[in-house]
Amino acid sequence: MQPIIIVLIILVVLVFIALIKTIQVIPQASAAIVERFGRYTRTLNAGLNIVVPFIDSIRNRIDLREQVVPFPPQPVITQDNLVVNIDTVIYYQVTDARAATYEVASYIQAIEQLTVTTLRNIIGGMDLERTLTSREEINAALRGVLDEATGKWGIRVNRVELKAIEPPTSIQDSMEKQMRADRDKRAAILQAEGVRQSEILRAEGEKQSAILRAEGEAKAAALRAEGEAQAIRTVFESIHAGDPDQKLLSYQYLQMLPKIAEGDANKLWIVPSEIGDALKGLSGAFGNLGGGMPGFNTGNTGNTGNGSNGTVERREEPPVD
Repeated sequence: MQPIIIVLIILVVLVFIALIKTIQVIPQASAAIVERFGRYTRTLNAGLNIVVPFIDSIRNRIDLREQVVPFPPQPVITQDNLVVNIDTVIYYQVTDARAATYEVASYIQAIEQLTVTTLRNIIGGMDLERTLTSREEINAALRGVLDEATGKWGIRVNRVELKAIEPPTSIQDSMEKQMRADRDKRAAILQAEGVRQSEILRAEGEKQSAILRAEGEAKAAALRAEGEAQAIRTVFESIHAGDPDQKLLSYQYLQMLPKIAEGDANKLWIVPSEIGDALKGLSGAFGNLGGGMPGFNTGNTGNTGNGSNGTVERREEPPVD
């Protein structure tokens, strides 16, 4: 009985293993290569698949999603004999699982070596300045070459990106100095432009201020002149309206004489001839009252006949002891 039980157990295990090998579940976005006695038979797609156990075997399972592979920095010589280190990133996708399995031994390694070779060919025809400023051009050229070469491997290169381009240390120092000099130049230009604009604005302000000040002074002078003219007209009209006689005018002239004689430095002054006429008239008026005007010599203050002004001399009386 025991040998029969052992045989049954062995048969059950073999059936279980056969079932496991018969049923193959392939995940989504994946593919599997099936070989029968070492020869390619078919490609299993996503889902439940049945294979012949112990006859068919799974050679390779391939991910059909887009893959991202960064490559280490590669030293590349530019056209002007400068060594730069370039990091690249490749975005690729397997489109044919059979070709990716049988057309190339390791498509990852093949893509890396092809990328390095193509990159050296492209950068070798550019100088450093163009290399630093032409990333899009390099990416497009690199992608075109890789996509054409990897097509027969069942690989499609979607994108190629340059992560970094590192020039030599000495070149980096020179570039930094040049950038600093450019920044200082732009700062100096901006500062000079600011000073120039400030001077222009200040000059414009001073100009407008001078114009406004001159306009204000002109208006003030016009207003003063207009006021003085109005005052003269008012006084003139008032005098004529009052119809003053010669005696009143003579008395007004005499009231102005003390103001003319104010100050110790006034020894001699010139008065109009009309004042002499007024003094004559006023002397006549006082003479009629029986008095005179001491202190003034009116003999030379009249009109001399030619319309010239008379001269009045100031007299100082000696102090009385």
